[in-house]
Amino acid sequence: MEGPGNRNMDIRVRALVEDIHSSRTQAVLFLAGGASQALGWLMSVPGASNTILEVLIPYSKASMIQLLGKIPLQYTSQETVEEMAILAYNRALKLSRPGLVVVGVGFTGTLASARPKFGDHSCLEWFSRFYLSTRTCERLWTSSVTLIKGIRTREEEDKISSQFLLKAIADACKASQTITTDLHESEVPTESEVQFDEEQELQQIIDGKVCMKIYDFGSDKNATSERKIILSGSFNPLHDGHLRLIDIASSICEGAPYFEISAINADKPPLEVVEIKRRVEQFKKTGKAVIISNQPYFYKKAELFPGSAFVIGADTAIRLINPKYYGDYQRMLEILLGCKSSGCLFLVGGRMVDGVFKALEDLDVPDELKDMFISIPQERFRMDISSTEIRKNRCL
Repeated sequence: MEGPGNRNMDIRVRALVEDIHSSRTQAVLFLAGGASQALGWLMSVPGASNTILEVLIPYSKASMIQLLGKIPLQYTSQETVEEMAILAYNRALKLSRPGLVVVGVGFTGTLASARPKFGDHSCLEWFSRFYLSTRTCERLWTSSVTLIKGIRTREEEDKISSQFLLKAIADACKASQTITTDLHESEVPTESEVQFDEEQELQQIIDGKVCMKIYDFGSDKNATSERKIILSGSFNPLHDGHLRLIDIASSICEGAPYFEISAINADKPPLEVVEIKRRVEQFKKTGKAVIISNQPYFYKKAELFPGSAFVIGADTAIRLINPKYYGDYQRMLEILLGCKSSGCLFLVGGRMVDGVFKALEDLDVPDELKDMFISIPQERFRMDISSTEIRKNRCL
C-alpha cells in the first residue's frame, strides 16, 4: 500500500530522489509556506536517512523570528531565504558525518490561500511567490518564482514548489538525474549565484558567518562513532607530541580523532586566511582530519561539538576550572555543568606548569565535575616540548 508521500510521485521524481539518496550529501532543510510534498517524496523513498539530517518548519512568525534571531523585513524574500539557507548549512555542518558533503536548504513561500495579499504594485490582488536557496561550501544559490494568479489550487502550487525544491537539492548533490517543473512558459524563475573559493570560505569562518570547515585528510576515523576526540591548539608548528597524544587519547576513549584550530583567539587578533592555510598544510601527510572553527572557548566548542571528548593539557585544565576566568565560582560551575550536560568529556595529559610537572590528579576539580575529567596516565604519554619552544629553537 502506498504511503501519502508516494501518492503524487511519478517515476521521474522517484528516480531523482533515489539519485539524491545515493549521493554522498547530507542536508538540513528549513521550509516555510510550501514545498511540503517534496518532504514526503524525500522521506518515503528508502535511503532518506542517508540524506536528511534535520527538517524544521518555522511556519508561524514567532518560529521564524526565533530561527533568524530577529524580525525580518519580509518573511518571504530573497534576504530571508538566504539567511535560512546559511543557518541550515551551519546546522548541517554540526550534524553531518565525516567526509560527506553538506547542504543547507531554505524555502519560504506565500502560496494560494483564502485571503488576498498585496502584490508588487501595492494593490490588492491574488498572487503566489516562493523563494528557494541552497548553501554548500562552494556556492550560495537562490531562486524566486512568481506564479500566475488564479490558475492553480494550493495543492497544485505546492507541487510546483516541491518539484523546484527537489531539483535544487539534486543540483546541490550533483545528481545525474533531473526533472522538469510544471511552470508555465511565462513563469520564468529569477536566479542568482555566488561561488566561494577556499579563501572566501575561511574568511566567512573568521567573520562568524560559517561555523567551521573540516579538512578530511585521513581514512583512519571511525565514521560510525557518535563521538569526536578533539585536540585543540594553534599547531604552530604541528609536532610529534600532538600526533602521539591524539592517538593515545583515541585508545582511551572511543571516537573519531580530530585536530581543531580556532580562527578566533581570545587574546590575539584572528588568524589570517594565509596563516590558516599554512597550518592546515601540515596535516596533509599525517592522515588526520583538522577542523577550522571560530570558537576560542571550550564551552562554545562544547556547543559546536556536543558529546565530544576534548584532549587538553594540565595547564589548560587549570585555567578551565579557575573561577577568575568566569567572574565567580558559581558562574564557572554553571558553564562547565552545561558542557557536562551536553555529554562532553576532557581527557587531561600532564604538562610542565611553572617548572613543575602537573597531572589531573594534582588539580582541585570540583566534585560536581570530576566525572567529566579523565586522566591520560603519565606512563602512557609525557612530552615536555611545546610548539612555542620549537619556534624559539628555530630562531636561534
